[in-house]
Amino acid sequence: MKVGISTASLFLKQETEVALQTIKSLGADCAEVFLQTYYEYRPEFSRSLQGKLGGMEINSVHVNTHHIEHSLFSPSRRIRGDALYWLDQVMRSCQLLDCKAYTFHGRYGNGGEDLEGYIARVADFCAGYGVKLCLENVCWSTYHEPLIFSRLKERAPNLYGVLDVKQAVRSGHSYKEYIEDMKGSISHVHLSDIDENGNICLIGRGGLNFKEILARLKDAGFDGNLIIEVYPESYSDVTELKASLEYLKEIIYKL
Repeated sequence: MKVGISTASLFLKQETEVALQTIKSLGADCAEVFLQTYYEYRPEFSRSLQGKLGGMEINSVHVNTHHIEHSLFSPSRRIRGDALYWLDQVMRSCQLLDCKAYTFHGRYGNGGEDLEGYIARVADFCAGYGVKLCLENVCWSTYHEPLIFSRLKERAPNLYGVLDVKQAVRSGHSYKEYIEDMKGSISHVHLSDIDENGNICLIGRGGLNFKEILARLKDAGFDGNLIIEVYPESYSDVTELKASLEYLKEIIYKL
């Protein structure tokens, strides 16, 4: 397992290109790039990032869910077409960054006609670029409870999963249920801690047992990357993220 940080953790504190350099300077092994705007979805923007990586691995790309993802499920052919145009731009950006995973929320809510069919088509679209569609458990979106992933996987063999521990807590289900549901198909993991008041905080400052979480992942055969994803209001200075990196690296070393 390698440990990295998502640029989403620095949203509104630093622009994406600066955030990547900061993450590298903190000692991260890898990063997830949160592309925030249509401007950033374009391959030209990712091309400009190439010289700023310093050899750091880009584990995954994430986009603003409100821009593209819900529209991929629209009954309107033209709306889906626009969404696919921008998804194509994101996939080309992934290729430029040598990134093999796209973190995906899906649609708002949890209903909808032929969800499995839509997911399968999007997964196949991404696979055509050499990128894995990685559905993240999110309490308000497509994968809002355990067993949904395994059902979708039956129709979408190119689908992979992202475990988000804070979202598991918010869903009211144990992260262990999500690990079991995605077992054998977990691409990467989003980690943050939760304090006694239920607020997201830096890893090591809350009450989650990360030794147990990482041991459970290892027992499930997971050997992918761990991505720290906290909210900007969870800390004051970006240098504080380094302590979370070192905290997780120490646990991995002991495992």
